[in-house]
Formats: sequence, structure tokens, C-alpha cells
Amino acid sequence: MSDINIKITDREGVAHDIVAPTDMSMNLMEIIRSYELAEEGTIGVCGGMAMCASCQVYVINDPGLEEMGAEEDAMLGEAFHVQDNSRLGCQLHIVPEMEGLEVEIAPYP
Repeated sequence: MSDINIKITDREGVAHDIVAPTDMSMNLMEIIRSYELAEEGTIGVCGGMAMCASCQVYVINDPGLEEMGAEEDAMLGEAFHVQDNSRLGCQLHIVPEMEGLEVEIAPYP
């Protein structure tokens, strides 16, 4: 089993040091939900299909994330509270290269 360490700041400003598995095909949105870092019903509303931006995060420390895809870019083009470092958690699949990732969960629209 391979785990990575990531830091997630919730919507109340509380930082959480999280251990996330890289061998379970999870994405960042699912990690946030499994650790209950966002109120139920306010994250992953579309089920991780890049159609709602409820899982938007601000990337504080990028250890080398994959490039943003067209669907993610289009959704962020329509979302609220978007910043230059915005990404959709559902599109960030947990892989070993994400060790040291630091994000802040964006406000819920």
C-alpha cells in the first residue's frame, strides 16, 4: 500500500494533515468527503463528473499536478470564486507524485 501526505484547509480555515492512499483509484474530492472536511451535500454534488464545481479547491503547493483537461477548464469557466490556482478536486486523481500537495477548499456557491 502506498500513501501520500497532503494538507487540506477546510472552508472554516482549519488545516488538516491527511494521509491519502494512492492504490484505491480515489480523487481529491473523495478524500475530502471520506475525511468529512466539508459539510454533507456541499461537495461532489454532481458525483465527480466535472459538472458543478462544488469540489473546487485552490492549490497552494503544487508538487506537479497533471495538466487541466478541457472539461475541467470549461467548468471552472462557469464557476463562482475561481482563482488562477483553482482546480476541481474530482479531476485530481491521487497518485504518488502528489506527495506534499496543499489545497484550500473553495467557498460553496
